[in-house]
Amino acid sequence: MKVSGPLLSAVDRESDFYKKLEQAHHRISQKDPNTWGSKASAEAAVRLNWIDLPNSSVSLLPEITKIIKKFETKTRVVLCGMGGSSLGPEVIAQSYKKDLFIFDSTDPEYAKHAIGSDLRNTLVVVSSKSGSTIETSAQRALFESQFVDSGLNPVDHMLFVTDPGSALDDEVRAKGFHVINADPNVGGRFSVLSAFGLVPSALAGVDIETLLKNAQQQLNLMLEDPTDVLDAAYIFLTQCDQYIAFTDAGADVPGLSDWIEQLIAESTGKESVGRLPIATENLANAGVGGSLTVAFAGIGADVVVEGTLGGHFIYWEWLTALLGYGLKIDPFNQPNVTEAKEQTALCLREWGNQIPLFSPQCVDVGVEIYGDGQSLKDSLATFIEDVKDGGYIAIMAYLDRQDDVQVAELRSILSEKSGRPTSFGWGPRFLHSTGQFHKGGQKNGSFLQITGETNLDYEISGRDFSLRTLLFAQAIGDNRALATRKYPLLRLHLQNRRAGIDQLLNAARTL
Repeated sequence: MKVSGPLLSAVDRESDFYKKLEQAHHRISQKDPNTWGSKASAEAAVRLNWIDLPNSSVSLLPEITKIIKKFETKTRVVLCGMGGSSLGPEVIAQSYKKDLFIFDSTDPEYAKHAIGSDLRNTLVVVSSKSGSTIETSAQRALFESQFVDSGLNPVDHMLFVTDPGSALDDEVRAKGFHVINADPNVGGRFSVLSAFGLVPSALAGVDIETLLKNAQQQLNLMLEDPTDVLDAAYIFLTQCDQYIAFTDAGADVPGLSDWIEQLIAESTGKESVGRLPIATENLANAGVGGSLTVAFAGIGADVVVEGTLGGHFIYWEWLTALLGYGLKIDPFNQPNVTEAKEQTALCLREWGNQIPLFSPQCVDVGVEIYGDGQSLKDSLATFIEDVKDGGYIAIMAYLDRQDDVQVAELRSILSEKSGRPTSFGWGPRFLHSTGQFHKGGQKNGSFLQITGETNLDYEISGRDFSLRTLLFAQAIGDNRALATRKYPLLRLHLQNRRAGIDQLLNAARTL
């Protein structure tokens, strides 16, 4: 990797702190589970095999080749997965310009795109360490029903990536599905170079052998001379209190910012400390709010990190492990992700399959406002005014990230209007990413939820709730979790998604 940028001048390689980072680097290279303290050692002891993946995953290549041969007649690949199981393969496919549909949502409108119109030529990869992730299990059930209803055998159209001996592993093997096991001693967000990242990418046509070779090269370089990764870790820990803004602009690694956002936010956002990474559209937008800026090409950012995609993966994983050491937290757990899951389950038990009627404070044309304000513009202005000094805005859109993608423009608009770092996440996938930081990181977030009406729905076989109900339960469940913390919280519900998005963007632009 090539690391450059003006903030390198702030690095003091003779300081005691830098030397401690060097010691931590050596301990990580030895897979020492005590690197992050005694409290984290039990978790770390079963989470450190990501260090070996550039080399150990080579053993998967023959089996993956057989899988490609077995399903060679399938021309469309869909990946069902959340968090690290989906964001890694997404950036790989985008960078290699390959088609891979990432199904990481419970929105019925987005599910329609995932199902598509050609099930006969569709192959579905279901990726889950345990199989218990509610989104992935619902996606799996949905596709099995779709295949059966179309007169197709799901065994011929689905394969599974999971940990050996998991409940999912035992169940689908017994039913005759093809299964490939991943290393169980690798956490989800560190799994991009494992079977979770490699299998769907290879099926989409990516040269994963070269990806691994590039990762091997970077790993060897870091072990020989860790200066580049230590310098960046030092900068992130000493020159930044909270916000790091990333941009893919001008680089050939589209989507890398989203993957890093998940990796760093979920790993460091706990115990009221952390570094909040924010994926931005360009370098100019990245600098809003005083964030430390990082780019993957060109000049102008505080730090520029350039290299191959495989090199990026192992580099940022290593840097994240160093951040955990520097912040004195366990980078491998995610305690507050469970909280959102529990609130979702509580909503589902309360509702059954009937979403309750909610009473907004007011309605502006077709936008329901759940929060302060007498109009859409007024509610947005009040919301911005309530952002704490030094705080950030998080936009969470429980919508269709294909047809409703225009709503993502709201991130740069609100960032400009507020002058504050502003993140944007698609629900529910952000719950496995920045969702941990929202509840476990610094207590200075302001949260804007956007939900939208839909007449489309899918029943989920074996469940007493539909996909639409699950989506709303996840939104309201997370709303409840945030509300208990008394954070500024505004929910906007679009009675008509397309018209509502236009109305929302226009209101924001005129603030």
